[in-house]
Amino acid sequence: MNAVYESPFSARYASKEMLYIFSPDMKFSTWRRLWVSLAKAEMALGLPITAEQVAEMEAHIDDIDYETARRREKEVRHDVMAHVYTFGKAAPGAAGIIHLGATSAYVGDNTDIIQLREGLRLVQKKLAAVLDRLAGFADEHKAQPTLGFTHFQPAQLTTVGKRATLWMNELMMDLEEVGGRIDSLRLLGSKGTTGTQASFVELFDGDDRKIREMERMIAADFGFAGVVPVSGQTYSRKVDAQVLATLAGIAQSASKFATDLRLLQHLKEIEEPFEAHQIGSSAMPYKRNPMRSERICALARYVICDSLNPAFTAATQWFERTLDDSANKRISVPEAFLAVDAILNIMLNVASGLVVYPKVIHQRVMNELPFMATENIMMSAVKRGGDRQELHERIRTHSMAAGRRIKEEGLENDLIDRIVADPMFGLTREEIMGELDPQRYIGRCPAQVEEFLTEYVRPRIAPLLGGEDMSVEITL
Repeated sequence: MNAVYESPFSARYASKEMLYIFSPDMKFSTWRRLWVSLAKAEMALGLPITAEQVAEMEAHIDDIDYETARRREKEVRHDVMAHVYTFGKAAPGAAGIIHLGATSAYVGDNTDIIQLREGLRLVQKKLAAVLDRLAGFADEHKAQPTLGFTHFQPAQLTTVGKRATLWMNELMMDLEEVGGRIDSLRLLGSKGTTGTQASFVELFDGDDRKIREMERMIAADFGFAGVVPVSGQTYSRKVDAQVLATLAGIAQSASKFATDLRLLQHLKEIEEPFEAHQIGSSAMPYKRNPMRSERICALARYVICDSLNPAFTAATQWFERTLDDSANKRISVPEAFLAVDAILNIMLNVASGLVVYPKVIHQRVMNELPFMATENIMMSAVKRGGDRQELHERIRTHSMAAGRRIKEEGLENDLIDRIVADPMFGLTREEIMGELDPQRYIGRCPAQVEEFLTEYVRPRIAPLLGGEDMSVEITL
């Protein structure tokens, strides 16, 4: 039997890398690394801690006895003190100096910040990989005309590649924001129970210089530029709100991308990958449902809603700290990362295997192009001596008639036939068809794509790509 609920994020969606970042092993080994860093700094600054004690702690960072910690927490009802006790059992010679001067937030909040940074770094790398795949797609199809839509109504032409740059531009905005979030993160440091560092004032006999140096040393150990300048017991919960707002931004961009793909798949112009033995419907064997894109939209909706959690938490904190944040952030923050990780995994899979149907795209272009070419046709007739106002009215009448024929009778567009037959225009079929080259209506699309990729995208993603294989196998 399988009688215990299992989160879909663990079983189906998120990568092992993101699951590790928010795993107990990552969390509690980081607690121990923080305790080691604190002890090393305190020793260097003159407190009675020995190198042997530090070495003993370092030797037991990863061998965590979870059963002992569980039993101790059940007894004392305090997770940090349960792990202080468990670490002391593993390193008995250092038991008396573990967590010296610190409060629970020292390990809890500093670990949270480290997890936020590592999660954002993984998101950043995957965003760059998605952009790399889409860049190849945009470049390949930069000059392929396709019908543009406004209000999902036929508009002027664009190109398949230019449309892809619209998705990429929003993802680039997200990439810039992720980078900014990573750069802005600071450790909480060692601030004490209400942020006053009173315990360290006592330990260091009021030496402010040593207290500040201790925090600098701890931040340097973990690769941070510094610690927050002031705090209560915890770092400001606005940090969580800001980070999840960034993740929600990625979800918004991803949902736009996936929604467009769902519409394009309906139009039979572009499809997401479809595996050889994949079943689209249990009842309709012919179906090719865009299930990857639908899952992106579903998970994106979850992240966007989830981002409200830390926003409300930040808004309702009391004075120097309250504990109604803990249970909420323990769920909302990791799951936002796991969901965005899953979204990017699927996007990477989709962007690596998009299927384009040029003939369908061309047919739709040619069905609508006669309407779009009417301005050019009219100008050609004016050059032959026609009256612009009379021609405008005549071409409007023909366009309305052709539109009724398409919509009411289900027949093909005969606008060109009507214009050829109208002596007011004085144009041959060959002359009119010369105005129907789709390449004449795509503006600067190919150049725009090249400029965007060369000047904006590739220079920014190149340092993030690395050499590893970023292909992913997703569970459908």
